[in-house]
Amino acid sequence: MEKSIKIDPLGFREYDARWLYPEKINSEGIKLVGKGFGTQVNNKTKNPRISVGHDYRSYSEEVKKNFIDGLISTGCHVEDIGLSLSPTVYFSQFKLQTDAVAMITASHNENGWTGIKMGIEKGLTHCKEEMLELKEIVLQGKFTEDKGSYKEIKDFNKIYIKDLSSNKIKKKIKAVVACGNGTAGIFAPNILRGIGCEVIELDCNLDFNFPKYNPNPEDMKMLHEIAKSVKENNADVGFGFDGDGDRVGVIDNNGNEIFADKIGLLIARNISNKHQNSKFVVDVKSTGLFEKDEILIKNNCKTIYWKTGHSYIKRKVNEDNAIAGFEKSGHFFFNKPLGYGFDDGINSAIQICHLLDNENSKISELNESLPKTFQSPTMAPYCKDDEKYSLIDELVNSIKKLKKDNVQIDGMNISKILTVNGIRFTLEDGSWGLIRASSNKPSLVIVTESPTSDKRKKEIFNFIDNLLQKSGKIGEYDQKI
Repeated sequence: MEKSIKIDPLGFREYDARWLYPEKINSEGIKLVGKGFGTQVNNKTKNPRISVGHDYRSYSEEVKKNFIDGLISTGCHVEDIGLSLSPTVYFSQFKLQTDAVAMITASHNENGWTGIKMGIEKGLTHCKEEMLELKEIVLQGKFTEDKGSYKEIKDFNKIYIKDLSSNKIKKKIKAVVACGNGTAGIFAPNILRGIGCEVIELDCNLDFNFPKYNPNPEDMKMLHEIAKSVKENNADVGFGFDGDGDRVGVIDNNGNEIFADKIGLLIARNISNKHQNSKFVVDVKSTGLFEKDEILIKNNCKTIYWKTGHSYIKRKVNEDNAIAGFEKSGHFFFNKPLGYGFDDGINSAIQICHLLDNENSKISELNESLPKTFQSPTMAPYCKDDEKYSLIDELVNSIKKLKKDNVQIDGMNISKILTVNGIRFTLEDGSWGLIRASSNKPSLVIVTESPTSDKRKKEIFNFIDNLLQKSGKIGEYDQKI
């Protein structure tokens, strides 16, 4: 490759691409990624049309322009829908009948990052195999060459807003809507007002510097700001959206956070009453309550635990014809008749509003109706990209041996191990811990939960942390319990 081209191979991640820009990838590198994706699409479709959007970062339009240049050079016909959310771009494939989609976004990553979410099959994003194929095409320069075209699609956002705004509610629900100055600020308030909510806006003005906090519904700073506003305004619920609008975080009417997996269970209960015999897919970071929930059991519903990651859950929902899927990170997926199968944070908020519309209880009361569990937030210690997967393999072997040797954690034996994604080990009382490699950052992911006590939740974390510290391969945590 020429010296002027900069592209770090580690930026090709499990199901999307993310780099520090321009340190790890420059404009010429972005152009090559566009050529690579264009080649992929061309290999499946003749004269393909691709819809493309971008988020509100200072450099996202520049990244998009170079990516589009790459696409056009391979013979792709680009339809640019402009400033968008990731779900807006996914939605465009259904409405514009394009052959593929690409969204320029680093989602919730800090400023300085850029990235691309891509998909060819409707409603789905790249899987691991497609990302490996893309990486090979780009790094080996195996591009198709042809002349494509460019077309700007004006006001597409209005079509997206109109579509979601049709899901009306009967009750007057007062909602705090927080967007962390990210792109969701020009969508979420309008849509939620459109369905009938009274909206209190919080940091909905666009500012690519993210002056108050990073738009990430798992970030405690963001959640605390929402909680404060909910209490000050006597709101029924608080919603926090990430940078590209495909995730939502929820604060109840008392100003308490409800983790997304618990919200998912409440929504699943509501759905199951109307759609019996349904399947739900949840990620391995999610609460164990799905398996034993009395309402889901009564309605003959099945829950499948699957790999964490929006691309994995999306595919599993599609393949198993599940009515919905839920990730602890706040990615929710609603299949027909509730959605198009892809993750959309605003549609998720709408489904929560419909939950409240159908119940005579406040959201805090609905949450309290669930069996009590003690949950940790998602915690991410630094771990190099080229070390994190091998470290997880070592931990899987270590924990399997500890189970075999009947080593106890807080006086309990390990009763069950799930290795579909990292390792999730469960104790005799249903308490569990999860360790996996992050799909999009140089870090690991740790979650713990206990139905028994806060102490046991912490002891499981201490057990995991002790194993990690002994490895000598981890750095600072983003947050700890």
